[in-house]
Amino acid sequence: MLTRSFIQSLPVLMGYLPLGMAFGILFSKELSLNWYYGILISILIFTGAGQFLLVSLIASYTGFLEIAIASFLLNIRHIFYSLAITDEIKKFGITKYYILFGLTDETFAVLKASKASLNLSQKELEKNYFYITLFNHCYWIIGSGIGIFLGNTLGFKPDGVEFMLTALFSVLTLSLLQNSSSKKPFYIGLFLGIVGLAVFPSEYFLLLSIFCGIFLLLFSRKWIENVR
Repeated sequence: MLTRSFIQSLPVLMGYLPLGMAFGILFSKELSLNWYYGILISILIFTGAGQFLLVSLIASYTGFLEIAIASFLLNIRHIFYSLAITDEIKKFGITKYYILFGLTDETFAVLKASKASLNLSQKELEKNYFYITLFNHCYWIIGSGIGIFLGNTLGFKPDGVEFMLTALFSVLTLSLLQNSSSKKPFYIGLFLGIVGLAVFPSEYFLLLSIFCGIFLLLFSRKWIENVR
């Protein structure tokens, strides 16, 4: 199970190492803090885009309340990820708390793809989910450490590297679509994304699209489940 989980996490490795490096370089360039604070942020916060936002907010001397509100709004989507896998992990042991903590966009996509493509017992599924989450977390921490080292010693700049996150999530979405028995949630999300780009303000696009997607999926649940 450990080897299988590692293989499943490899696409995330390819994205998290350069993205973690970008965060580490940004941290070392923008903040006059000891290197280990950057590692602690990746270990204890582990929010990807939220960490980039945190660096910019700290660098601009933003207050704690403003940081808390901005971080909550940016990461509110993780609440819905947690709700989406609650039924699958509620009978897990203590590992379910770590799985919920490490539930990033990419980890969620890999976990759902794993659930759709593999026929595992509950014990095997728990191990699979835990290992995938742990591997992905480690990739991010290692990338952050490398980035902090490069930023402090070689003066690297992270310009443009953040596009890796978009490319990575696109690949994971296509993988999940291929293994899903129903394509309707994907088409609903695609429709909302296209319409949202034209209708919603850019700064609220993601949040409003998520709320609209949840609303449509809740009210069309029977249609999605009964009509394949």
